[in-house]
Amino acid sequence: MSVQKNYDILLIGAGSLGTPAAYYLAKSGLKVLVLESVPSVGQGSNKRAIGGIRATHSDPAKIRLCLRSIEIFSTFKKTFGDEIEWDQCGYTFVAYTSREEKILKDLLAVQKSYGLVNDWYDRDDLLKIVPDLTPEGLIGGTFSPGDGSASPLLSNHAYYTHALKAGAEFRFNEPVTAMTIKNGHIESVETCCGTYSAGVVVNTAGANAAEIGRMAGVHVPVKPDSHEAAITEPVARFLGPMIVDIRPAVGSSNYYFYQHLTGQIIFCITPNPNIWGTDVNETSSFLPMVAKRMIEIMPRLKNIRVRRTWRGLYPMTPDGFPILGWSPQVSNMLLGVGLCGQGFMLGPAMGELLTRLVNQDLLPDDAETLQFLSPERKFEGQELLK
Repeated sequence: MSVQKNYDILLIGAGSLGTPAAYYLAKSGLKVLVLESVPSVGQGSNKRAIGGIRATHSDPAKIRLCLRSIEIFSTFKKTFGDEIEWDQCGYTFVAYTSREEKILKDLLAVQKSYGLVNDWYDRDDLLKIVPDLTPEGLIGGTFSPGDGSASPLLSNHAYYTHALKAGAEFRFNEPVTAMTIKNGHIESVETCCGTYSAGVVVNTAGANAAEIGRMAGVHVPVKPDSHEAAITEPVARFLGPMIVDIRPAVGSSNYYFYQHLTGQIIFCITPNPNIWGTDVNETSSFLPMVAKRMIEIMPRLKNIRVRRTWRGLYPMTPDGFPILGWSPQVSNMLLGVGLCGQGFMLGPAMGELLTRLVNQDLLPDDAETLQFLSPERKFEGQELLK
């Protein structure tokens, strides 16, 4: 097996963050290698994402990052020439109880202070935006018109092709098996096919981030959490924004759904309690649970036939926020992990930020964002809009 010592950057994982980061790093002039254990890009959690892209979060870092990602997605076709099925449909968080009303209203001040266009609408005004919501018990909700959706597969493949053009190298079917560490520095990375070295090794391994960290002697507080989703047959377009209901219920803490450009309803649920582990087999409990909740707030959905269900893994941190920063234990390992099921929407902006961090070319706001994402933070509190 040959040793190759001429890479500036070695990324482990070609998913929602690894692939955009490879493009931005290569574009900046660095020699980039991406190692991926599966046959092509985006075949882990990325292809199981439902495509939602929102800046309606509860913390400044994710608001700022996703506003930038939305800017990238919304201009992707103009910038790169690729069709990624971008649809600026907006997001609506509904409130049927005073609990949700208070959460959503309290967050507006933070969201607006970081540039998010998002407002509260009382019942009658919200029904003008989403006429098919059940009016009984509806207090109101928020609507952020800048949010939207796009295709995870098309987007990631586009980033892959542009990364190749920029000079990045991808090696598929090459899982990382070991690392050689000397004096707190990664000297080499081993796979089934070879041994590689690089000035910086970046962990973008998604649900496998903790395992990659262990190879370097780095504790990565990321655990995979199993979530299930589904898609219906296509029907005539009747639904505008993504609908999010954050009311807790038996078996779930929230659910969300939207209508794709091609007519299908795509939906997902957040299980409660968490389903820890790597099982991606569909369950018999998901569809009855989520269908009941969806039909309660939008009866028009009841006769639409479901075509397929699937299950994916959310790489979760203890506080529900991503990790981006240098490992405190290993000097040349950079962590881009724990994107908590929001990797698709965070990936482009985090890829840019990761590149600026590597190149020591940070923007004025980056220091605050990186503080929120630091691997050395206390991991206190929780994301309020999961």
